[in-house]
Amino acid sequence: MKGFPGKRKEVNEPAIDVILKILTMANNLRPKAAFISSLLQQYRERGGLSKKQLEGLYSKASKIEEIPVALLATLQAIILKKQTRHKSDLPVKPTEPEVDVELPMIEKILEKYPEHKQVLFFKNKKFARQPLSATEKETLNRFYKMLIVQKGY
Repeated sequence: MKGFPGKRKEVNEPAIDVILKILTMANNLRPKAAFISSLLQQYRERGGLSKKQLEGLYSKASKIEEIPVALLATLQAIILKKQTRHKSDLPVKPTEPEVDVELPMIEKILEKYPEHKQVLFFKNKKFARQPLSATEKETLNRFYKMLIVQKGY
């Protein structure tokens, strides 16, 4: 059975591996350079280098006069083609502390009704530094309106 012509994607590998050629030339010319030999080992193991590693290779290889300028230009083009990854900045925390509206309401309710179990639960939750959910805030507001505001305290 014949497959569809566009079904299989083959990776187009270049006939000349410029990075490997530069790495082997630099390693042969400077055999004691630990950085170049480690890059060569990583390239052979993984099959590629990161943009930062390629930039480091370019800076080292450009200092070696025996490496042809055409290979360095090709390496520079490969570096420019690679995608640059940027880390996003940390989110800025608000400088002024958030005003806690619930705690004074809880204290007022507990002054009049010290045995109120639901409000005691909210108080314990606030002292444990756990935020109240939206439904709990709504319930607290409802209790405050019923027990404090309507009673005229």
